Amino acid sequence: METKNHDVIFSGTKDVAENLKFDESKLQEWLGDKIPGTGKILQVSQFKGGQSNPTYKILTEKKNFVLRRKPPGELLKSAHAVDREYKVITALQNTEVPVPKTYGLCEDRDVIGTEFFVMDFLDGNIYWDLMLADKSPAERRSIYLSKNKVIAELHKVNYQAVGLSDYGKPGNYVARQVSRWTKQYLTSQTEEIPAMNRLIDWLPNNIPDDGDTCIVHGDYRLDNMVFNEGNNVMGVLDWELSTLGHPVADFNYHCISWRNIPQLADEKFCKEYGIPSEKEYREMYSETTGKDLSSNWEFYYIFNIFKLAGILQGIIGRVRDGTAASKHAEDRANQVTPLAEAAWALVEQNYR
Repeated sequence: METKNHDVIFSGTKDVAENLKFDESKLQEWLGDKIPGTGKILQVSQFKGGQSNPTYKILTEKKNFVLRRKPPGELLKSAHAVDREYKVITALQNTEVPVPKTYGLCEDRDVIGTEFFVMDFLDGNIYWDLMLADKSPAERRSIYLSKNKVIAELHKVNYQAVGLSDYGKPGNYVARQVSRWTKQYLTSQTEEIPAMNRLIDWLPNNIPDDGDTCIVHGDYRLDNMVFNEGNNVMGVLDWELSTLGHPVADFNYHCISWRNIPQLADEKFCKEYGIPSEKEYREMYSETTGKDLSSNWEFYYIFNIFKLAGILQGIIGRVRDGTAASKHAEDRANQVTPLAEAAWALVEQNYR
């Protein structure tokens, strides 16, 4: 479950870390060229979240922006793809998927040292606690309904019509993801985890034969969304892992909380608390998309728990290599083995 101090640790901004500072005069010049009329930069601060790609709040005389950049230093080849984030957010501007307005991608490293893009700052609420302890049951339900509707709308977008035909490869998404996260895990590995080794052997031989393709977010979760005062999603953030992929795999990843938060497995608790049960949440998605989730649902849990373990191991690898120094990142190291063991337990329950 999310810790209660996440709001304090990750919400809002702080002074820019010494290793992430840049020449503001060069950014001022770039903003003047790309977004005329913004006026002078008044303040640059760093968001406390955004562990993977450093993210800044840029206050100008006329408007507030968000700048998202690649981190400096040696990076894994496919990681920190801010150019891809910019491309997908820009493509989704005129769809039913709420995203911030984008203003430009800068690939000239002479400006701030690494590639970056600029988008609108969304003045809303970000929630870190999946249980939404400070909300009423009605508010919780509204928030869950809105995030369900948004991921369903994302999976309905015609990726060819919005110019994303080349955003990934249609079909074989899960096979490619298994390969990707296996490589990241092995590159970042810091200890031997037998359950992870068994999953690496098992997964490629048990992938369902289903080539359904759509735009997938890849890390669609509560704290990657900004909500307005009406408890509706006003913007989806952090598209670093987005690609063309499998809708059910993407939606299933978003549903992992019903398995790793004990209270959410209790339908009576969910009803009293205002949070949809896993079954109800799945039905909402099916109603919007027309997709049948009954077959292979448990396989996608196994795959997604493996993927989550791979993501966390990558964070640990960055701590080891000195490109991430967060106490939070170090804490994540303790989660990889339990995740791998939970995924293997699902294999034993459903496929043996």
